[in-house]
Amino acid sequence: MDNLKRVIVDFKKLTPEVLKLLVEKYPDGYDDLNIISFKNAQGERIEAVEVTTEDTKYLVKISAKLEKTMANYDEDDYEDYDDDDPAAIPDVDITGVEADED
Repeated sequence: MDNLKRVIVDFKKLTPEVLKLLVEKYPDGYDDLNIISFKNAQGERIEAVEVTTEDTKYLVKISAKLEKTMANYDEDDYEDYDDDDPAAIPDVDITGVEADED
């Protein structure tokens, strides 16, 4: 088992660093094989794509806005952003979250 911190993040809370990793991992966009489905603590079905940094595994909730932002990503738009801002993405504990086996 890995010791990565696990974080669920909504599109609206993405940092440029995580967005850049998503674009690099899925340069042509993601498809159904890349989507992870699970139920959150409220029993709602969540669909996300995974991207991993050195110490954190992010599950980024998918949406039409995420797809559009990834498609229009330009690194220069984010050059002045502080990638190390820990408050930009709130931690959500996903330990014990059940993944659907679709």
